[in-house]
Amino acid sequence: MSTQETPEEKLPAGQDTAHGAVRVADEKNPFADPGLPPHEPRIQDIDERAAKRSERTVALLFTLSMLATVGFIASFVTIPVDKSVYIFPIGHINALNFALGMTLGIALFTIGAGAVHWARTLMSDQETADERHPVAASPEVREKVMEDFRQGAKESVIGRRKLIRNTMFGALALVPLSGVVLLRDLGPLPGTKLRHTAWQKGKLLVNMNTNEPMRPSDIIVGSLTFAQPEGLDPHEHGYMNEIAKAALMLVRIQPENIKDKRELEWSHEGIVAYSKICTHVGCPISLYEQQTHHALCPCHQSTFDLSDGARVIFGPAGHALPQLRIGVNDEGYLEALGDFEEPVGPSFWERG
Repeated sequence: MSTQETPEEKLPAGQDTAHGAVRVADEKNPFADPGLPPHEPRIQDIDERAAKRSERTVALLFTLSMLATVGFIASFVTIPVDKSVYIFPIGHINALNFALGMTLGIALFTIGAGAVHWARTLMSDQETADERHPVAASPEVREKVMEDFRQGAKESVIGRRKLIRNTMFGALALVPLSGVVLLRDLGPLPGTKLRHTAWQKGKLLVNMNTNEPMRPSDIIVGSLTFAQPEGLDPHEHGYMNEIAKAALMLVRIQPENIKDKRELEWSHEGIVAYSKICTHVGCPISLYEQQTHHALCPCHQSTFDLSDGARVIFGPAGHALPQLRIGVNDEGYLEALGDFEEPVGPSFWERG
């Protein structure tokens, strides 16, 4: 039970009714409350020059935070991602990571250090004791809180110490830019590049294992062959991005067993070409059942019927695999007759 609910006549002897402190120890209350020590003013409270020095120190810390934030942004923009530096005693480390970590750490630390130094040297340090009160604040208490807030704002000298106020606002305004700049790593907007692949009219179908162009005779009934467009070099920059969209799987089905009319028209002598990228979450399809002509994605078991437009017959995939229209050039090699007519890969692109 709080002291507010205890009648004064029932309070222990020697207890202060204003603050609930036991000033004199007795048998019932052996541990006396010594109360608050006398307030001792700080040097900043009595010497304006010392207060000015503290103000300049706080402003310097906030200014360092602003400079560190600018350094963070400059490091992110100018330092190459693959550059390394030697830092004793750590050794060789990534220069960009080191610069970002140091500048962001300094920016955040100096804001905190400035706020702590401000509170310890310039804000009021008068200690007060307050009694417990009911959880539901009364109008008087709410008014007291607002009055305390106004008093605290006044004692913080934020209105009078304009140098601190302005540099603090500057530091707090700049430090969030560090997070905004990091959004750049999400990459540019995809635009329409997800709708197009490296395939185009006349591109030869190259076997991904032998890196040789393929003829119709290279593909037998019941086999599964993986192909890529000619000109893609696994050692070149950007290869993984291109092959992730252009990877192709070829199967040969007896023409009379192809159920979908468009699939038959886009095939060559029963050879059909479909995107290897599953339309669920983009896993590479690598399992083929030659008796049923079903292709299975090993990630989440989405199953596609390659004899019926590669429609989904099981699993979470959202739509059929895109088909590539193929033919044979004058030299007898298989070639693409254009790009996919719909985006390849996961259906969350929603054909957008």
